[in-house]
Amino acid sequence: MRHLSVDLETFSPVDIKKSGLYKYVQSPDFQILLLAYSWDGGEVGIIDFTRPDSQTDPGWLALKVALQDPNVIKHAYNAAFEWYCLNRIAQTPLEQWRCTQLHGLYCGYPMGLAAISSVLGLPEDKRKSSVGAALIRTFCSPVKPTKSNGGRTRTLPHHEPERWELFKEYCQQDVVAEMAVLEKLKAWPVPEKEEMLYRLDQNINTAGVAVDMELVDSAIHCDDVVNGQLMAEAQQLSGLDNPNSAVQLSGWLSGHGVDAPNMQKATVKELAENTKDLIVKRILEIRQELAKTSVKKYYAMREAVCADGRMRGLLQFYGANRTGRWAGRIVQVQNLPRNYLETLEHARECVKGKKLDALKVVYGNIPDTLSQLIRTAFVPPPGKVFAVADFSAIEARVIAWLAGEQWRQDVFATHGKIYEASASAMFGVPLELIKKGNPEYELRQKGKVAELALGYQGSKGALINMGALTMGLMEDELPEIVRRWRNANKRIVDLWYKVERAAIEVMQTGRPVNVRGVWFARACDLGSGMVRRPNAAGATDGAEAAMDFFTITLPSGRKLFYAKPFLAPNQFGSDSLHYYGMDQETKKWGVQETYGGKLVENIVQAIARDCLAEALLATAPYYQIVMHVHDEAVFEVDKPEAVGFICEVMGRPIAWAPGLLLKAEGFICEFYKKE
Repeated sequence: MRHLSVDLETFSPVDIKKSGLYKYVQSPDFQILLLAYSWDGGEVGIIDFTRPDSQTDPGWLALKVALQDPNVIKHAYNAAFEWYCLNRIAQTPLEQWRCTQLHGLYCGYPMGLAAISSVLGLPEDKRKSSVGAALIRTFCSPVKPTKSNGGRTRTLPHHEPERWELFKEYCQQDVVAEMAVLEKLKAWPVPEKEEMLYRLDQNINTAGVAVDMELVDSAIHCDDVVNGQLMAEAQQLSGLDNPNSAVQLSGWLSGHGVDAPNMQKATVKELAENTKDLIVKRILEIRQELAKTSVKKYYAMREAVCADGRMRGLLQFYGANRTGRWAGRIVQVQNLPRNYLETLEHARECVKGKKLDALKVVYGNIPDTLSQLIRTAFVPPPGKVFAVADFSAIEARVIAWLAGEQWRQDVFATHGKIYEASASAMFGVPLELIKKGNPEYELRQKGKVAELALGYQGSKGALINMGALTMGLMEDELPEIVRRWRNANKRIVDLWYKVERAAIEVMQTGRPVNVRGVWFARACDLGSGMVRRPNAAGATDGAEAAMDFFTITLPSGRKLFYAKPFLAPNQFGSDSLHYYGMDQETKKWGVQETYGGKLVENIVQAIARDCLAEALLATAPYYQIVMHVHDEAVFEVDKPEAVGFICEVMGRPIAWAPGLLLKAEGFICEFYKKE
């Protein structure tokens, strides 16, 4: 097998950040400008497609053959971009491509080429060049015509020949950096099943999902009108020029005796609920309505929808590299508002008809109504329906199976009412009494919040973050709920501490440890591609390791990677596992601390992800998957009865997880929704 590494620079009038790869490439004015390439890690060549003789360039003629040759493996950083772009000018099968970005994500590293080059400690001559952003703005996007630039709408090579030569060097340097990253990671290959999932993900993204553009355009119209009305009302009530300005509004509130430390959503909500001044209350309510950011997803849909009425590129494979779960892109389908309206079809028709008065009378809060309808903008094509199938309580099932918590397994093997069963176990109340109409039914709420918050070593704070206080629970009763849940789930509690002890033992001794079928280990690569396990002192044959990971091997065989691990005291003075990773809040690379419950959360969510992966692979040959959200998959189907088959497939036993009880429930709909 030969290996070909490539990188492209392209032009399109479409903003790729707003509209995504597929609309960007589908533009009639899309053009590949440069192609840098290297054979088997050798010298990097460049093909300049702006030259009239580029199509007869010997290098390009050889590449055209190689792009279709199954004996040539093609590598690129974010290979989906190169693969999709190159298919505009030459056929190149997806099966022959490997994505170095995916490789880095699999090993726990950040997404961007510049970021991973930095955290891997590549030498400067092997890193991504820092001059790229300015050059891309110059040559890859339209420019505003001015007198100084001669009224042109884009910059061509002959306009700035010196910068063009620099741009060619930049493109070549990307190949150098990509190959250096690949060399660093070669001892930790991406499993073939993950490569299969990556290809399936690209097929899902490329197929896309249809969008009801009549609803989208009408929703944007309604939003514009309502925002104008709300702004006018707020201006009249407050006398402010811009009542949507945080600075102006904070000053106005202060003048009315209201101390607003910030204008965050939770703060504004609390102030609105507690003030007795009706004008202040209404101003804060308007602020809440104007800040309904979810409505902005309609604008994102309009930007990204392709000429055929479908949106593409909604999913990011391995977007959550701590667990391998997918992430959302463009409209963030992983974070869509839930719908609670019982008359969704009527609300959709009112919006399409731009019947603002009817929306106001029937539904009250128009921004909230528009927000609830966002899901419904995704629709099947004519003659088809959506089949929506969702794993039932997947994380609760996985943690029960992993910990060997038998009473929970019995619940999932029978009635499946985990919230009621949890409340029954916690409070010693017979399960049959916890039903609507009985006073014991109020215990279900305590069981529910405990299930949602406490499975990963959470305590009082986790209950509060999960909304325990807004559910009507009192703060002083939360410690008792924690105690009761832990007493009822002793095997899960035991799992937290076993996992924590395993991590510490691995770091202290270098020996792998198995906890209920999950392997914990530490391994290093000295740069030769040979993986070695550290000794008890953390060294490997007396040499300093080039790469060093704490790894967790899941039942599926997939690994979770924690880079540059070490032990250090936690806030309680005890040793705990630390590693380098991406901070979920700051989005910066640095030292992260973890503990038993957090590691169990990673493992459980990763196993749940692997269950979804099995379901996607098993159903994809039969039906078109248009998207999936958390533990739910959405299919385009011809016949409503297809949903039964899909749920049956998703509920099948998995070979690598004997005894794991899975169940899926589904429904048919003519637009995407939560049932």
